[in-house]
Amino acid sequence: LISGLGGDSEAAFKRLHDTGFKACQTGFSANWNEDTAELFKTMSAKYDVKISALVYCTPNGRWNFTEGPSTIGLVPPINRMLYLDMYRRAIDFCAMADIPAMHSHFGFIPEEPTSELYVGFIETMRDLCKYAKDKGVMIYCETGQETPTTLIRAIRDIGTGNIFVNCDTANLILYGKANPVDAIYQFGPLLKELHIKDGKYPTDPYALGRETKIPEGDVDFERVIKALKDIGFTGVMTIECEMG
Repeated sequence: LISGLGGDSEAAFKRLHDTGFKACQTGFSANWNEDTAELFKTMSAKYDVKISALVYCTPNGRWNFTEGPSTIGLVPPINRMLYLDMYRRAIDFCAMADIPAMHSHFGFIPEEPTSELYVGFIETMRDLCKYAKDKGVMIYCETGQETPTTLIRAIRDIGTGNIFVNCDTANLILYGKANPVDAIYQFGPLLKELHIKDGKYPTDPYALGRETKIPEGDVDFERVIKALKDIGFTGVMTIECEMG
């Protein structure tokens, strides 16, 4: 379960424990510090709930097909320096709180590997991943905004050895980029975590598809589970619901 662990952190961990969850992901606040990290570690141990990853998505992003490519993540050059500072602070918090990974939507990665946007993105991500590697933190790229093939190519071109995939089963459908079952086989050992979510393919070329309750969308969860077993997946499956 993706959970907001700020505010009354003990109540949040207790709720997760009492509901039967053994793991969660958390968002990130710039106000968090070493005291917050120690509190999270204490509550995690007390309630036996592992924080598997910290999620940070760049602010002011437009989650659509028309404005998203120029506003989300580190692909657009205009806000890279500002966003990099926040990404580094999120990585620092992961190191303080013993959270193994920081993950994000890093942008609409271009299909063309020789484009200026792609080359600049790879260089920027390589530096960020090296920063994380020095602190013992992994980087997860959340799926959705590019094809699995493009994401795999980017990970190989970054080449730092600590960058992997958080596969959102619905996002691949919502963005119209892939079938999540096929994507799981493509990612193979690069796949470290999943967001369990459902949705429908887009029918409007200007808007994402529609998120739905599980199992009312187009995700075939029976085949998803089979694919995970086939590739030997041992990571965390995290429920994500953005429907309110």
